[in-house]
Formats: sequence, C-alpha cells, structure tokens
Amino acid sequence: MTVSATPDTIEQELIDFLETRTKADWTPTRDLFGEGGLSSLFAMELVVHLEQRYGVAISGANLKLANFRTVKAMVELVVRLRDGA
Repeated sequence: MTVSATPDTIEQELIDFLETRTKADWTPTRDLFGEGGLSSLFAMELVVHLEQRYGVAISGANLKLANFRTVKAMVELVVRLRDGA
C-alpha cells in the first residue's frame, strides 16, 4: 500500500496500472471512458484498486464517474480522500 505517495507517484502508478490492464497508452488527461472505451465494470475495478493501493474508502458522492474519467481526476480523488478533505 502506497499511502504516502506523492501526487506525481500516484499518477505514474495509475498510468502503469492502466497500461498493464488495457495494453494501451494513457496520459493524465485522456478520457478513460470516452475515447478509451472502458466499461463501468472496469470503473469498479479502479475503485477497488485505489482503495487497496492508497488506503482510502471511496463511497457515496465520490463514486461518480467524473472521479474516474481521467488519471488526473483519480489522483485528485485519492489526495482529497487521503488528506481527509
């Protein structure tokens, strides 16, 4: 678990995770579900990955697709939840 990871580290780890799982190239702002064509099932896999990897709990209003649409959005979500905001 990388709870104390910096935003840059989280970003790179997420890009590595996505590229390994999808066999496609990703950037921090590429739309995973628009141009990437990923499914809502994959979104749930992302939720589990983020919770386990970064020690956060994602529930309620934080489960909206906008929080998972880009790597940048996921980094912001993890940092916000981890810092207790």
